[in-house]
Amino acid sequence: MDKILLFIPMYNCEKQITRVLAQLTEEICSYLSEIIIINNRSTDCGEANVKQYLSKNPLSVKVSLLRNDENYGLGGSHKVAFQYSADHNFDYVILLHGDDQGDIANILPYLKSKAYQKYDCFLGARFMRGSHLQGYSKFRTFGNHIYNILFSIVCGYKIYDLGSGLNMYKVDILKNKFYLKYKDNLVFNYCMVMGASYYRHRVRFFPIVWREDDQVSNVKMVSQAITVLKLLGSYMLDKEKFAASEHREKVLKAYTAQVVYQNK
Repeated sequence: MDKILLFIPMYNCEKQITRVLAQLTEEICSYLSEIIIINNRSTDCGEANVKQYLSKNPLSVKVSLLRNDENYGLGGSHKVAFQYSADHNFDYVILLHGDDQGDIANILPYLKSKAYQKYDCFLGARFMRGSHLQGYSKFRTFGNHIYNILFSIVCGYKIYDLGSGLNMYKVDILKNKFYLKYKDNLVFNYCMVMGASYYRHRVRFFPIVWREDDQVSNVKMVSQAITVLKLLGSYMLDKEKFAASEHREKVLKAYTAQVVYQNK
């Protein structure tokens, strides 16, 4: 049986994080070896809510709550989790955002069938046939389709989403830390999509349900759109240079976190 780590990034989502934990049914947990919740220096009561929920609703799998030593951004929290997965000899790592926009049940059929084993990147997609969007504007949906087309042309494979909150990666591809120089913010996932093209990772997308209700978005659409287009342009002009370049505004030697709670 594969050793699978579930990684849940958390930042100021105290209302949503317990709903995410409630998704972790016994059936889901039967496929997981460990769950880590990474608190990216939240300023709300997210940590307390996690501890309280787990004390009242014990899970059958090991759960560790980590607190980043600095606010690393969403991409930085990925780097903490990726390093953790490599250090602890996991075979795969699943990402599930802590703001309750995605549903881990969407990946369950593929865990059962082991379809993910054929791929290095098994990625949830909001914009493909079979997916369902709730509370997502038509304008944003249209914009995402345009960007998916542009990235597909440049990267050379069909892209249905540039970064949803439900993804799965084979840990073997993470061990060389190709992702380390990628941006630490929300643009990290766009870099991963281009990295998959450059390193010829085996990629498959699968449809998911995605909802927006009481979540607070951290996306600044116009500035991020411009940044992403510049990144895509730099990748198109010189793929090798893109892969070797430093993309971070602040260069860190390591991304570290401390365990602040474990259920067992």
